Amino acid sequence: MELLLSSIELIARWDVMAALLIGSIGGVIVGGLPGVGAAVAIAIVLPVTFSLEPIVGLTALLGIYGSSMFGGAIPAILVNTPGTPVNALTTYDGYPMTLRGEGRRALSLAYSASFYGAIFSIVALMFLAPVLASIAPMFGSREIFLAALLGITLVIITHRGQVLAAAMLAFIGIFLQTIGIEPSAYTQRFTFGLGWLQSGINLIVVVLGLFAISQALVLFMDKDKPIKLPDVGRPKFLDQVRDFWIYRRVASVGSAFGVICGMIPGVGEFMSQFMSYAYAQRTSKTPELFGKGNPEGIVASEAANNSVPAAAMIPLLALGIPGEELTAMMLAVFYVHNVVPGPQLFANQMDFVLALYLCLLLLNIIVVVFLFFATSTLMKAMTIPNRFLGMMILAFSLIGVYSLRNSLTDVAIASGFGVFGFILKRLDYPTSPIILGIVLGKLMEDKLRTAMARVRSPWEFIDRPIAFILFAMIVIAIVVQVWIVVRERNARKKEISDA
Repeated sequence: MELLLSSIELIARWDVMAALLIGSIGGVIVGGLPGVGAAVAIAIVLPVTFSLEPIVGLTALLGIYGSSMFGGAIPAILVNTPGTPVNALTTYDGYPMTLRGEGRRALSLAYSASFYGAIFSIVALMFLAPVLASIAPMFGSREIFLAALLGITLVIITHRGQVLAAAMLAFIGIFLQTIGIEPSAYTQRFTFGLGWLQSGINLIVVVLGLFAISQALVLFMDKDKPIKLPDVGRPKFLDQVRDFWIYRRVASVGSAFGVICGMIPGVGEFMSQFMSYAYAQRTSKTPELFGKGNPEGIVASEAANNSVPAAAMIPLLALGIPGEELTAMMLAVFYVHNVVPGPQLFANQMDFVLALYLCLLLLNIIVVVFLFFATSTLMKAMTIPNRFLGMMILAFSLIGVYSLRNSLTDVAIASGFGVFGFILKRLDYPTSPIILGIVLGKLMEDKLRTAMARVRSPWEFIDRPIAFILFAMIVIAIVVQVWIVVRERNARKKEISDA
């Protein structure tokens, strides 16, 4: 009880509440703008948070992260265009419901399922917090290195059909973090005698380039499409709750998938919602209606993807290992303020951890209340021209990059990564492995240096229970991926021979 009161005292301040309100409402608006998304918004806001206290800056970022998927469901349901990539499955059943005049019901189900999934994950994690606090001190340098290696392995192999490209991009990220003055021997690495490379490549410069500037270029190239918005009116609260209660089983299972997948680095929203959607279809009394406007499909998708953000904070807070690009950006806020995520954070600053979860709880309440009154207004935001959005994103991005160190060199580097990110998006290649390569690469290098000072043989590196389990998981993940590739290749050969 004392710990809970301490956490409440930590967030019961006007600046924290202001950050929570701005982040929550801003995240909904950003999520409702097709082509923008939470990653772009967080990349733009990130430089501003460095001048704020950790709890204030992280609250603002959590607000954007946790609320963007609420807003992303609006264009997914009404105009068949997901506001964020993870709302793609919502279009399968949301838009058909809109076409037959049930847009308001579809939105109500999406809001209810999103809120239920978010609260489910937060409550689950509050119960899991004592367990995690007891396990976290058992992770030494070896275990954290292997956990980071497992995370980057999962990030690579979850990009089905693009494993080789994801691996190459992850290694590019790992290489980028080695540029500059090496911290232990103070030798220069890959600077080529250039003074501006001695300080290394700043993570935030890369983030703003790959996500924000590249997306601005994409919006510049895309043509504006005429959007006809249906009249859905204001959702009725009692009808909303009564309708959602029918599908509570689907929502609960989807939320559980989201919690499990959110805690595993590299898995996240996409895997959880596909598993949830498949379960809902397999157990439905009307599976033939999925993809044609089945309410269960909306509930399954939205409950699963909105239960991930709180769960995704677990590997970040307990081990300092981000599971995807958004939590990797949040990790930068910790580093700037010398707050080190990991076992000691759970052991010594549990009130700070609980304060973050309370912020997640409050932001979901704020978002639902806001959407209840402002859905019609948010719909109008979808008609903003792409080029105008692109110009605003580009302007804020360049201002944010320059404000970091008042350096035109950083602006040039960010612009270069913006062009590179634009090319990757046009080729449909992922950009997140680069960011995770930078963050996890630095973590792996630091922990490997520390661990090798105490290890005399390869076996000693994995002779502790947790280290051995993590090593076994890495081997199993790689073997399974190789088996899948070989099986698919043999299947293609058989199809060709049969033809």
